[in-house]
Amino acid sequence: MGRRYRYLDLIMAVFVTVLVVSNIASSAKIVDWGFSIIGVRMAFDAGTLLFPVSYIFGDILTEVYGYKNSRRVIWVGFACLALSAAIFWIVSILPGESRWQQYAGNAAYLAILGGMSSGGIVLASLAGYWSGEFTNSYVLAKMKILTRGRWLWTRTIGSTIVGELVDTLAFVVIASLFHVFPWSLFLTLTVTNYLFKVGVEALMTPVTYAAVSKLKKTENEDYYDRETDFNPFRFQ
Repeated sequence: MGRRYRYLDLIMAVFVTVLVVSNIASSAKIVDWGFSIIGVRMAFDAGTLLFPVSYIFGDILTEVYGYKNSRRVIWVGFACLALSAAIFWIVSILPGESRWQQYAGNAAYLAILGGMSSGGIVLASLAGYWSGEFTNSYVLAKMKILTRGRWLWTRTIGSTIVGELVDTLAFVVIASLFHVFPWSLFLTLTVTNYLFKVGVEALMTPVTYAAVSKLKKTENEDYYDRETDFNPFRFQ
């Protein structure tokens, strides 16, 4: 039987909540900051405001508890994202009450939350999340061994630079292919999403340091993945 931790389940619960809420926000609104950088408009889906927090949790999970526990949490998050998409799809095909149809209606629902039930946004979200989170966790685990546990900031930021790049490209490419976003916004969404996510990770480094330090002491754990099987499909 595996070791039991005091805060692992709590971290997983918050992690999954962040994922689901950010996914809903991504479908509901595109935010425009009102300025451009090097000709690229600073506009992105609203989920970008919250989604980078999931990578901070991902860093904490791998740094403290190791890749194996992080892998489990990533798969739980994946299942919850898929479940939420299925629920939104079921709601979209259920008949609407007559008074609700008058002040809101199916058209409003589909315009705002329909993306959560459409194949394009669901596939893009799941593919981006899955590939990005596992890339982030793998890079951080390997860098921890390489740095012998020193310079935490190098692996939290370094793993995010790689993981967020994989995540953002997968999400925007697939979403654009399914016409969730117009191709005219491809560069803007890709660049702004990526820069914002990496920027949030860098700015939150002091918070990550504090959380990691506290958890290592409380859980009496500082895991090194020296003999870990990094196959994302291995659950034992």
